[in-house]
Amino acid sequence: MFQSVRKNQKSTDVPVVLVAEEITVAFGGFVAVKGMDLKLHEHDLHFLIGPNGAGKTTMLDVICGKTKPLSGTVKMADGTDLTRLKEHQIARKGVGRKFQAPSIFAGLTVQENLTLAAETRRSPLQALGIQRYSKISPAMEQITLQVGLQDRVDARAGALSHGEKQWLEIGMLLLQEPRVLLLDEPAAGMTDEETHKTGRLLQEIARERSVVVVEHDMEFVREYAAKVTVMHEGKLLKEGTMAEVQEDPRVAEVYLGKRRDDHAVAATN
Repeated sequence: MFQSVRKNQKSTDVPVVLVAEEITVAFGGFVAVKGMDLKLHEHDLHFLIGPNGAGKTTMLDVICGKTKPLSGTVKMADGTDLTRLKEHQIARKGVGRKFQAPSIFAGLTVQENLTLAAETRRSPLQALGIQRYSKISPAMEQITLQVGLQDRVDARAGALSHGEKQWLEIGMLLLQEPRVLLLDEPAAGMTDEETHKTGRLLQEIARERSVVVVEHDMEFVREYAAKVTVMHEGKLLKEGTMAEVQEDPRVAEVYLGKRRDDHAVAATN
């Protein structure tokens, strides 16, 4: 239904929003990310893929400030190095992060959750006090339409389906008007219908923002990714369209190598 604008446009024609260079992250003696580079353009729908432990989620953690790298920089278009900022400062610079498990207030309604997200500079009690005496704002109404929750604004968030909870959290982030949206497996655990709706939602969001998605579902990636970065053992392995990535024998080896080795062993027995 929705198409990612810029999907067929060369990245060199599109302004750069964020550049991560030579990112290295270690946890104790384990080096999770090793000299990783990542460039994000306006309106990108950019997927990070790779085996478990490749460093994908760690890269998102570095960009949003949850994890500080040993070395490297993450610079916005204005030259600000995000590695020098705290998480809340990075959020105010326009970077929104969604983790795999939805972080919503189950006992509050959809509208109340959105109100808390919109009134980030007020205390929760102040925000909810304002909401109780006002109608849903035009911005919230637009967001509920965008994420498909326009008929659920009075429902308790805890009563939503898994997919609806994910869409609510995405809506909460969108209300904060990020330039860059970071999503960790947004379609995990969804029904087929919810998965397709999520993919179309991401394409629509990419019309106005840049989106980075960590994903393991290759069918989802094939269907919706405009650009794909493959990570392996903390390093950049391949970057390009999904077709270009699939044609690279190194990528096939990373995903299928163990299976081939198992077949070879079985053939000799």
